Amino acid sequence: MSKDRDTSVVPIYCFVRMVESKHVFQMTGIKNLQLKRKLLHGICRLDGKYIGGSIYRDGTTHMIATCAQASEKFLAACASGKWIVTPQYVLDSIKNGVWLPEESYELDFTGRSIEATHPIRMWRTKVASGNISGAFQDWKVVLQIDDLIRSNIFKRILTAGKANIYTSPSDHDVTHVFTDLVTKDIQCDTRYRSVDYIAQHLFGSPWSEVSEMLMRLSAISHQESTPVDTSPESEGNTLLFSELENQLRNHVSKLALLKKRFVSMDCISYTTADRQSESTVVDITNVQSLIECGLLLEALEEIQGMVHPGILPSSQYLCTLMEHIMHGEVKPYSYGTFIAVLHCILRNNPSWGSQTVVKYFLHILQCPQCKGGTWSFIQTSVRWCMSIEPCCHSLPAPPSLELICFHIELQAFLLTLFQHELCAYSRGYARGSRSSVLMRTFWSIWERTTLSSRTVQQLAELLVHASCWALPSSEGWKQRLVCTLHEMLAVVVEYWCQEHSTLNKNLVEKGIEDLAEHISILCQDQPPEFFQEFIPSMPSMRLRMLTADSIYRNFCRRNGITIGTEPLTLKKIVSSYLPALGKIGAHESRTTRTGPGPGGKAGAASCANLVLRSGETEGTGGSAASNQGNKFLKRLHKVNMAGEMLIHRVCKRNQVGTLLHILSLPGIDVNVKDHAGWTPLHEACNHGSTECVQALLQHCPTLSMDVQVGGVSPLHDAILNGHTHIAKMLLQYAGSSLLHQRDAAGRTPLEVVSSQSLQEELRSWAQEGDSAQNAGGMQIRDVPFLEACACLLRCLLLSYMLVWDVPSYEATATPLDPTPRLARAVAAHTARQVTAAWGNPLLVRLAEDLEMLLGMGSWLRAVPATLRNCQGPHTRLLLLQLEELEADGTALLSGSHPGVGHSWHSPHHHP
Repeated sequence: MSKDRDTSVVPIYCFVRMVESKHVFQMTGIKNLQLKRKLLHGICRLDGKYIGGSIYRDGTTHMIATCAQASEKFLAACASGKWIVTPQYVLDSIKNGVWLPEESYELDFTGRSIEATHPIRMWRTKVASGNISGAFQDWKVVLQIDDLIRSNIFKRILTAGKANIYTSPSDHDVTHVFTDLVTKDIQCDTRYRSVDYIAQHLFGSPWSEVSEMLMRLSAISHQESTPVDTSPESEGNTLLFSELENQLRNHVSKLALLKKRFVSMDCISYTTADRQSESTVVDITNVQSLIECGLLLEALEEIQGMVHPGILPSSQYLCTLMEHIMHGEVKPYSYGTFIAVLHCILRNNPSWGSQTVVKYFLHILQCPQCKGGTWSFIQTSVRWCMSIEPCCHSLPAPPSLELICFHIELQAFLLTLFQHELCAYSRGYARGSRSSVLMRTFWSIWERTTLSSRTVQQLAELLVHASCWALPSSEGWKQRLVCTLHEMLAVVVEYWCQEHSTLNKNLVEKGIEDLAEHISILCQDQPPEFFQEFIPSMPSMRLRMLTADSIYRNFCRRNGITIGTEPLTLKKIVSSYLPALGKIGAHESRTTRTGPGPGGKAGAASCANLVLRSGETEGTGGSAASNQGNKFLKRLHKVNMAGEMLIHRVCKRNQVGTLLHILSLPGIDVNVKDHAGWTPLHEACNHGSTECVQALLQHCPTLSMDVQVGGVSPLHDAILNGHTHIAKMLLQYAGSSLLHQRDAAGRTPLEVVSSQSLQEELRSWAQEGDSAQNAGGMQIRDVPFLEACACLLRCLLLSYMLVWDVPSYEATATPLDPTPRLARAVAAHTARQVTAAWGNPLLVRLAEDLEMLLGMGSWLRAVPATLRNCQGPHTRLLLLQLEELEADGTALLSGSHPGVGHSWHSPHHHP
C-alpha cells in the first residue's frame, strides 16, 4: 500500500492484505458493538491489523480485554507473553495519531503494583527477555479429554505457551497428562492433573478468585466454542461492513437530495416570497375599448402595464386576443408581445398553490373557440404546426412562418409554466396542495394514482409522431417543437414521481415501467435511424433507461434471442444484453417470424401429417378430421389442477409428435407457466425428454432459457436430475451465458456439479455454443439495425449509471466518499459477503454493480467479433464507454486517475 495515502480513507481489506504489522490485535470479552467499531477503525487508521474469530492466533501481538476472561484467547495470550491491554490504549493512540507505550495500559486484574504479583506482566517480561519461550516451555502434554472441542481449546492454549502435545502418556517422557477428572487409581502418578492446573500455573494460588473464574473454561459449552471461524478477519469485517452500510446510506441520501435540487436548476425562480396571499382579477374598460377598435397591439401593451403582484387582467381579454392571433389577424410584432404578457402574468402571479391563478391559466390556455381545455389546446397547436389532422377546428392554411413561431413560443411558455410548478413542488412551496395547471392538465381526479393517464399516453403518442415527422428535416423550429414535447413529458413524469414517491415507491417504479412499455409499443415499427435520435433525446433519465430497455428486449424477442427475466442490473446489461447485441448484428432480418412452427406453412403441413404419440391418428373423412381437430383444440387449452396445459404434459411424457403439432398452431406461447411457474422446457429437462428439448430449441426462436422457479433454471433442472445429454444440448445452443445463472442458494450450474470431469465437460459444451454463435456472427448483415441497437444499449448503460449512482473515479475523488472503500471491500471479498447483513436493497444493488464494474475487463475480452468488426459510430462509442468503465473500476481500487474524461457522469448531461 502507498505510504502517502489519505489516512481518512480506511480500506476494509487491510485486515487480510496487511503485512508484518507490529500491532496485531485480537479482542476478548468486549460485547459493546459501538466500542468495538471505534477500536476497529482506530486499529486500521494507525496501520494496525485485527484478527477476528473465537480462536487464538499465534501472530497476535496485543490482546484487548476489559478484565480477566474465562476464554481461550485470554489464557493463550497470557501464556505466550503477549501484551494484554485495555481498550483505552487504542482510543488514546487514536487521539495522539501514533501507537503509545503499552505499559500504563496493561491489564492488571490484581489491583497490586508489585511485579511478582502481576502474572500477566511477569509472563510477558520473561518471554520478552528471552528467558523462556512461553509459560509452558518444556511441558510434554497428553490431553485425555473426551470432548473434542474442549480438547482442541486446551491444545491451542498449551501450544501458545510452547508446550509439546503428544498422544500417549508413554511417549517422549510426558510431563503432564490433563484429564477432566483425576480418579483414585491415578492419583499416585504425579503427571496426571486436572485442567484447572493450567490456570493455577499461570496465575498462582494466591489469586483464588481469578483461578476459580478461569477454571470455568473446562465447562465451556459447545454453543460458545463451536463457531470456530475459519476466516480470521470475518468478525472485524462484519462490524466494518455494518459501519460502511451506515456511511453509504448517508451518502446515498445526500446524492438523492442533490439530484432533486438539480431537477429545477435550469429554471428561472419566479417570485414566491412577495406574492400576495390571493390574486384578484381586474376588469379595465379601456382594454375592451381598444380591442373593439381593432387596436390589438395597444391593448396588449395596456395589459402588460397593469400586471402587478396580486393583479390579474380579465381572462376574457386574453382569450379574445388569443383568438385574433391564432387566425393571423394581428401584426407579427404582436406575437412576441402576447408571449411577453403571459410571462409577466406568471412572474407576478405564480400558479403553484393558488386555486385562483390555476383556474385563471386553465381558462386562458385553451382554444378560445372550442374551450376544450389545456391539453386539447396543446394538441391543436402541435398538430397545426405539423399540418396534420385532426385539429379541434380549422386554422389558417397554409401556416405562415411567423404564426408557426408564435405557436412554438406558446408551447415553450406552457413548458415553462410546468417547469416552475415542478420547481415549486420540489422546494416545498406547493406541498399539501394538489392545485397546479400541470396536474389539472394531465390527470383527472380518478387517474391521479397512475402515471399512464389517458392524457399522458396521448402526450407520448404526440411526441413519437412529432419525432418521426421531424426526423428527415434539419429546420430549427421543427427540432425545437420536438424538444419542447420531450421536456414536457420529462416534467410530467418527474412531477408525478415526486407526488407519489414518499407514499409508495413501488407504485412509482411500476408507473414508469408501464409508460416505458407504452412508448416501446408506439415505436416498434419505426426505422432504425428513429431510435438513434429519439432515445438519446429523452431528458428523463429513468424513463429513458426503462424505454431503452423495453425496446431492446422487444428487438431481441423479435429476432429469437433469449434475454433473462431478472431485474435490470449492470450485470444483466453487460453479461446478457451485450452478447445479444452481437447476435443481432448477425441476423439478416429483424422482422417478427410469422409463427413458431418449423418452416412456416410447410412446417405446419408436415406436422399435420405426423402420427401423434398420444394415440390420436388422422381421420379418413373430412368430418372425422374436423371432430378430431375440435377435440384436440379443447385438449390444447385445458388446464389441470397443477395449472399444466397440454404442452406441459407432452413435454413431461416426451411426446414429440404432439409437441410439433402444437408448435405448428398460431398463437402458441412456448413459455407458458403452470401454477408453480414451470415452463414446458423445465418439464422436458426435468423428465429427460430429449426429443422435446431438441424440438423446442430448433423450432421456438422466442424460447426463454432463463426462467427460474426458486432459482432453478432449465439447465439446473437437467443437471440436478442427471440428464447431462440435455445439459449438453442447452449449452451448445445458448453458450456460456447459462453457466452464470444462480439458484436460490447462489450456486451456478458448475457449483451444483461435484465431479470435476463433468464440470470440464460443461465448460467445453458452453465454449462450443459460444464458438457456434461467434462463427455465425463474424459478418454484419444489418448495419443500420445493429447501430440502432448499439445506440439503445449505450443509452441504457449511461442512464443506468446515472439513475443508480454507479460511481466513477472522478465522482468519488473526495476523501469522505465511502464508495472507494466499498469497492475495495468487494474486491477483497464478494458483494454477497459484504452485503450479507445489509437490509437496504439500494445499497446491495450498489455493491453488486461495483462488483460488476471491477470485473468489466473479463467481459470486454469476450465481446463478440461482430461488434469488434463494426465501424459504426454508436457501436464504437459503446465499446469505448465499456473500456472507460473498466478504467474507472481499476482507478477505484488503485486510487490513481484513469486519464479518461467521463463527462457523461454529470447530472446535467444527456447522451
